[in-house]
Amino acid sequence: MGSRILHLAAASIALAAAFNRPIPVRAQEGADSAGGLRLEEVYALAAERNPRIAAATAGADASAALVSSAGLPPDPVFQIGAMNLRLPELDADMESSMAPSIQLMQMVPFPGKLGLSERIAERTSVMARADAEETAWMIRADVAMAFYDVYAADRQLEVMRRTLRLLEDFEKVARAMYGAGTGRQSDVLRANVEVARMEAEIERMEAMREVGAARLNALLARPTETPVPSPVLPALPAQVPERDTLRTWAEETRPMLLRARTGVERARASRDLARKELWPDLALGVQYGQRDAGMGLERMGSLMVGFSLPVFAGSRQLRMRDEAAAMQRMSVAELAERRADVDARIGELLAELDRARTLIDLYEGTVIPQAEANVESSYSSYRVGSVDFMTLVDARMTVNRYEQEYYELLADYGMGVAELETVVGREMPAAARRMVEVQ
Repeated sequence: MGSRILHLAAASIALAAAFNRPIPVRAQEGADSAGGLRLEEVYALAAERNPRIAAATAGADASAALVSSAGLPPDPVFQIGAMNLRLPELDADMESSMAPSIQLMQMVPFPGKLGLSERIAERTSVMARADAEETAWMIRADVAMAFYDVYAADRQLEVMRRTLRLLEDFEKVARAMYGAGTGRQSDVLRANVEVARMEAEIERMEAMREVGAARLNALLARPTETPVPSPVLPALPAQVPERDTLRTWAEETRPMLLRARTGVERARASRDLARKELWPDLALGVQYGQRDAGMGLERMGSLMVGFSLPVFAGSRQLRMRDEAAAMQRMSVAELAERRADVDARIGELLAELDRARTLIDLYEGTVIPQAEANVESSYSSYRVGSVDFMTLVDARMTVNRYEQEYYELLADYGMGVAELETVVGREMPAAARRMVEVQ
């Protein structure tokens, strides 16, 4: 009898300890978490170290270096030699012999061609710079995805480990009650199963955390084994601008749309240049020669004017014109496609953010508090014998699942904001209300 009383007392103490844990509350806005990894720090490291960004920037610099030479005429051709030599002796003693003979030729493109060539080079440079900026935004989005993956894994691990401690307490309770003769062996077995399953879930989540950390390190050009501190949730805006505003921003600042618009301008200049290819280019030349006339040197000069002949215009210049017209149509279609893609993605992200925000508010205000209340109610009912032990365990596991889903929703919301910033090409403005996790 005394042994049963001791088992029951131990069970009561363990059960009370298991359920006297504080319910999570929402942190105050502006609360700080010292020692964690911050998203703005990761963005800065990626911009500094990521090799794809460095390569795209170098490509843009290379394209810009060619602009200044695109509007210049071809290099002049300088020739020096001897003319009208006697064969086979190669003597310059004939009256028409000139030694040395110096000739300078310059090709002058038809008016307007050089200006169009320079404009095409400038547009190409702008497109390359836009590609580099687009790459930076895409890397920024990838970094945010990896950051929030690690964030969600860390918060879910916290929930799992807290739940594991509760399940271990439940196991002690079940054993104590079974030892006192008031519990069932099936309760002990079920508690053991739940503990083992939670330990397996923790191992799985730890592996996922390692994968996310390795992906983040790769984006930052760091060794994969570099330690990644636990991320801190940034102050996410609870409201984002309306769709029309986001469309306007995307048209103004999205590098991909700037590239597409510039592509249309470049195609138009290429079409104009192709139309001028039918007109001949001018060739100008001067020549100087001298010869020994027996009574001293005689000096002679010549002037030359020539032009190109588009004798294969039907197969060359006209086909170049057709190609340029087709490229212009293609660039216009690509611009329309890019705008449609951006508009559709804005709509998708707004819907996803609205869904995540609604669920976050629901989980914070209703789902998790009610699940915690259900645990307290189950505990009270269990103490008076109204429900069995496993009902209590199931209620606690439900809270565990809801808390994990809550942190997944916060991570999804953060990813959505980061991708929306990439879609419009600018950061979201600060909002009066911000999304802050429960502490």
